[in-house]
Order: sequence, then C-alpha cells, then structure tokens
Amino acid sequence: MVQTYRLDDGRQSLVLASEDGRIPQVTYWGASLPMEEDLTTLHAASGIDVTGGMLDVNPDLSLCPEAARSFPGHPGLIVRETNGAVLAPKFDAANITQREGVSITCQDIENGLTLTFDFALDAETHVITCQSTLDATRPVYLEWLAAPVLPAPQYSDEMIDVSGRWCGEFQLNRCEWSAGMKVRENRTGRTGHEHFPGLLIPTTGTTNVQGECYGFHYGWSGGHKMIAEELQDGRRQIQFGSMSGSELEPAKRFKTAPLYITYSDTGLNGCGISFQRHLRDKIVTWPKPDAPRPVHYNCWEAVYFDHQVPVLKDIANRAANLGAERFVLDDGWFGSRNDDTTSLGDWTLDPRKYPDGLSPLIQHVHSLGMTFGLWFEPEMVDEDSDTYRRNPQWALGAVDQTLGRQQKVLNMALPDVRDFLYDQISAILRTNEIEYIKWDHNRVLPMADGAQTRGTYALLDRLRSDFPQVEIESCASGGGRIDFGIMARTQRVWLSDSNDALERLRIQHDAALFLPAAVTGSHVGPRVCHTSGRTLDITFRAWVAAQRHLGFEMDPRELDDREIKVLKQVTQWWKDNRDWMNRADILRLDSADTAVIAEQQMANDGKQFVVFAGKVTTSSQISPRPLRLAALELDATYRISLRNRDELSELSRGDSALKTQDLELSGTYLMRHGITLPWSFPERMWVVEGTRISRKNDATK
Repeated sequence: MVQTYRLDDGRQSLVLASEDGRIPQVTYWGASLPMEEDLTTLHAASGIDVTGGMLDVNPDLSLCPEAARSFPGHPGLIVRETNGAVLAPKFDAANITQREGVSITCQDIENGLTLTFDFALDAETHVITCQSTLDATRPVYLEWLAAPVLPAPQYSDEMIDVSGRWCGEFQLNRCEWSAGMKVRENRTGRTGHEHFPGLLIPTTGTTNVQGECYGFHYGWSGGHKMIAEELQDGRRQIQFGSMSGSELEPAKRFKTAPLYITYSDTGLNGCGISFQRHLRDKIVTWPKPDAPRPVHYNCWEAVYFDHQVPVLKDIANRAANLGAERFVLDDGWFGSRNDDTTSLGDWTLDPRKYPDGLSPLIQHVHSLGMTFGLWFEPEMVDEDSDTYRRNPQWALGAVDQTLGRQQKVLNMALPDVRDFLYDQISAILRTNEIEYIKWDHNRVLPMADGAQTRGTYALLDRLRSDFPQVEIESCASGGGRIDFGIMARTQRVWLSDSNDALERLRIQHDAALFLPAAVTGSHVGPRVCHTSGRTLDITFRAWVAAQRHLGFEMDPRELDDREIKVLKQVTQWWKDNRDWMNRADILRLDSADTAVIAEQQMANDGKQFVVFAGKVTTSSQISPRPLRLAALELDATYRISLRNRDELSELSRGDSALKTQDLELSGTYLMRHGITLPWSFPERMWVVEGTRISRKNDATK
C-alpha cells in the first residue's frame, strides 16, 4: 500500500510517498507537476530495478534512511542509550497530516522513539522549510540527526558548496559527483568563514541565468554537517544537520535547525532570488520596516582603540558631511580596553575615555541627524577582566586552552552567564539613546556545543523582546556567523573584515546566492586597505560599496577634495535608489569576459534595473565583450544609460554609443546580444541604469 502527498507553489512540486507504512521518501522534487498527476503511478515509475550484487528489494532513501532496514548509505539517525548501547531504530509512519504543509509522525515503539518531519511551503518565495524532531521516552544521547533527507538530481555532474577564510568568505567550490560520500563538517562552533551551510546542485549545462538548480541552506549558527552521497546503485542523497556529537548531554527531545530548500528552472539565480526574498521578507524582523536603510559609518579603521571624544566628534562631522546617517562606535569604549588583550566581559564605560559618559558623543551624533550604534562582543571574555577574575568557571572549555585573539568564550548555556550579560547590555541600552548594536564574535569555540548556540539565541531573543527598536548586526571577524538562524534575531551582517573593494566585489557576488542587499553591509574602506595593502581608486571603492547596504569605514580626515566629491555623489545616488534597490533581486550575470564580475539588480515590478560590471583584471582581448542581461521581457523596450560616464579614461577613444547617449533597446537584444561597455582599466566599475519604457501592445512611452 502506498500513501502519497504533495506540496506545490506554482514553480515546484515535492511528492512524498510512504510504502507499506514506512517512513515516507521524496519520490519527486522539481518543476511543477500537473495537479491531475497520478502520484501512485509516479511513485511506481520512479522505482529502480534490481540486479546482481543488490538486495532483493531496494531499501528506501527515506526522510531518515534507516540502517536497520539495510540502507547501504549514511543513516539519518544515530542514537544511543545513556549506557553507550547503540540503538537500531526502525520506524513506521503513525500519522500524516496535510494543511498548508505536511507533518509526518513516525514511531519505533520497541525503542521508545518518535520521529516527526515538518514541511512548510512559502508560495511567495518558493522556499520549503523542513525540520526533523526526535522524541524519546527517556534521556538518550544523540550522535546524528539529519533534517529531512532529500534525493539529489541524477542529471547533475557537480555540486557547488561554500568554503572561505577570514577576509575571503563565500568561496564557491565545484565538486564532481562520484561514488561515495562528500562530507563538509564545521567543528568551529559557529557558522564559520570556512563552511557556510549552503549547497547548490545545478543540472548539467546550468548557468547563472538558465537551467535547473536545487538549493539548500541549513539555518544554524553552531557546528553543522553536510553529507552528499552517491550510492552504489546510483541514487544520491543530501543530508544536513547539526555537527555530529555537538549534543553533549542526554535528553528526551532533539530538533534539527530548519533546512531551507528550493528548486529553480531559471539557473542559479532562481535559487538565489528565493533565498534573498525569504531571508529579507520572512526571516528578518525589522525594527522599522518602512524606514529607509541608513548610510552607515563605523569608526574602527579610523581610530581603533584610541578613543578621544573631540576626535570622534570631528570624525562624526565629516561622516555626516559625506552623507552618513548612522554612527557606530566600535571596540575600545569599555573596561580598560586599550588593545585586544583586556576587558572583554566588563561592559561598563571606560571613565578615562568617557568621563562624562556616552551622552556628549551621542548628543553630538544626533545633532548631526545620525543615529548611534555601539559595538559589543558579549560571548567573549578576557582573562584580564574583572568578570573573569570573579567567575573563571564561566569560561567554556579547559583552563589551559589555546586562546583566540587573546580571549576565551563564555559558556552561554549557563543561565547565570546570560543573566549577567543581559543586565550589563540592557543597562547601557536603557541609559543611552542607542539604536544599533554591532554584535561581534572574534574566535572559534574551544569545543562545538549545541547548547552554546541555543544560549546565544536565548540572550538575543530576550534583548530583542525588551528593546525591539534596536537593530543588531551579526559580525564574527567579518562573515564568520552568517546564516538564517542568526538572521532571525539580527538585521544586518558584516560580510567580511576585508574592505578591499576588489576582494569585496567577488565576495558580494557569490554571497548573493543566499543574501539580499538589504542585510549585507558593505563599506568604503581606506585608500590603502588595512587587510590587503592594496590601493584602489575612490570611484571603484564607492561603487562596490553601493551594491549593498552602503557605509564608510575609513578615516574621513584622510580624504582629499576629489574623494569627498565622489563619495558624496555616489552616496546621494544610493539614497535616491535605495528604496527599490533594497527590495530588488540580485541577478548574477554570465560574463563572456572572465575579467568582469557583473550583476543586475532588478526591481520587483520589473520597471527598472541597475547593472554593476566590475573589471577585476586585464582582459585577454582588447575590447570589452558584450554583457548579456537577464530577467527582462523579450518584447519590451528599455532605455539604458551609463551612469558614470565621467569616469571614462582618455584611452577609451572610440565612439561606442553608450558613452555619449541613452539607448532604447529591446529585451531580446539586451538578453540575447547584450550591452557593449566602454574600455576601462582594471579595478574599475561601470554602472548602467535601465528603465522599461514600453511593452508589447503598449503604444505609450
């Protein structure tokens, strides 16, 4: 007997089938099926044959593959008794309910275990959220629990996962499918620069703008694990879950983080748009949802730990003159903090630097029309701090552990620790007009512990509840903690500690497969980048930052008149366009020139767009190749113009039309042939604005 269920959102269908009362399996996931499709027949048609060297019946690749049913690959659950005995669970489907989503309850009566799988569908973003829960009749140890397990497509040659490093986040890795397991496991205890919990599986021939792709993101800010496995019989499975062994205590209930999945028939961009929209519109809770995103200024690279109120006021004056609307006071305002060896955990003002408190600086910032933000690193503690001296037992891990950035980690699973941090942070927020927190996390954990992440979530949830108008940025030495779990509690991410525009261009481009512009902080850095030593022109630095949530993080006292003029012009342009751009879809363009990284930000109503084409190195050919656009209406007419014509080089001597005039061209031409950009040096950005001026059967312009 086969029971079938389906989820549909107009772009994708997901079909579940339970055979003879076993755990259901995903028997189809892809393009929308006809509503009249016979799902029982579909399930039967999807079965694979049996031949020599195989069992007489193929074990199910179910939502939780079971070793006890002879599944030959990695099981979806590994659990043991408190005495160490490993269990061999075998579940039967007990209850399946379908409303807007599907909830499936399966039981192993003999072992006293219950598995629940939940699927929720969002028809607006085309993201399916799925989660697994294990309940036991007594405390058990959990080694591994996968979120609902999905099959991977057969018409795929490769998978794309994400690695990275400090100042080099979101590096896309393309790995060919082959027999066996590819495992990516993050044991750092936070999301990590090294292992962003995302996966894209394109079918053969898929590009940014065309073809099929399957997207996955595990929304958890602690250690996690991904398994992509091809079995001997050719079937493929994808498993995501929290890191093996990260649940250190026995319990009666365990729950995975949400696994977000989506299917696209418009290339990698289709998955990227779904994740962008879902994060921005369904995950993030905005303190002031109708307010424009403010231009950001952070003083870190201007003063570091050397806080002097008159200097900071002068910097605030200059930042406001450039167009900044938020001023963030970074590390160095608390305890006796003159460098990174002391005072973390002592969240009280340094009276040497701020004898009159923060009020004089905050009032000055507000008088300039800017809001005020403050840096914290709540989960960390220095041995040279009053907090550590009073409570050394609050530190996570061994006493003689290797330090990171001279600091230890507070054990966020302890209620006393969370209460202490809440009291200190809330006291600062209650006695000062602070609208923004930069929440940092500058070292990996000494041990991966799921309770640590839940403790951090609990503290953030409490602060958000009591201070709902305060916006929070997630920073972890740059992009070390970016995921949908932390973003359910914050509103902005610091994508990378690199303010090198050349590096940022690539990082932003690849991160757009998961992150929208509205949450992605991007700042104009100093003339000489502090992390790369590279010197870049102000126009390139400004336009790269303008691709996302714009900010500045240089010493404005170093700027010359030309740099000030450029920054003010680009900032005003960003302000003029931010309302539609912060809700736009970011489309990665397929560039025929590997020296060019290009994207198109498309308004939700399709009426306008902007193209950013950054040249990272010298092209192999002399003249630029045409750049194809995306997501336009073939029969519509668009007016395009080169926004930054004033940046043309004297070596660009030709008479290509875009250099001197606006052009009216069809969507067909723009997507099938593309725009011809002027010649430029490397480390330059062209910005092309587009407006739809007519559609088929519309005579008006």
